Amino acid sequence: MKSRYSITLVLLLSMLSLGMSTGHADKRDKKHEHNVVREALQRGEVLPLTKILAIANQQVPGDVIEVELEDENKGLVYEIKILTSTGRVREVKIDARTGKVLSIEDD
Repeated sequence: MKSRYSITLVLLLSMLSLGMSTGHADKRDKKHEHNVVREALQRGEVLPLTKILAIANQQVPGDVIEVELEDENKGLVYEIKILTSTGRVREVKIDARTGKVLSIEDD
């Protein structure tokens, strides 16, 4: 009976340690992603958010409710969610380097 308890405890502890290491890896990945974005901004490879928001508002007037800067296969892309005056939420994707509007869709 004691050995069965030990095996269960060992399995439980190993699962917990795996979960904790995954959590730390996620935090490291996010920190790395933030560093990549910050460095790109400092090098002038990414347009500042104020310019991106102006481009987005020209395409879809309304209130900005969310902004994300994603590292996608084609490079860094701003994803801006805008609440329009009619109550629709639209997502505008903009190339962070060039300011080119990549897509506009309902969210």
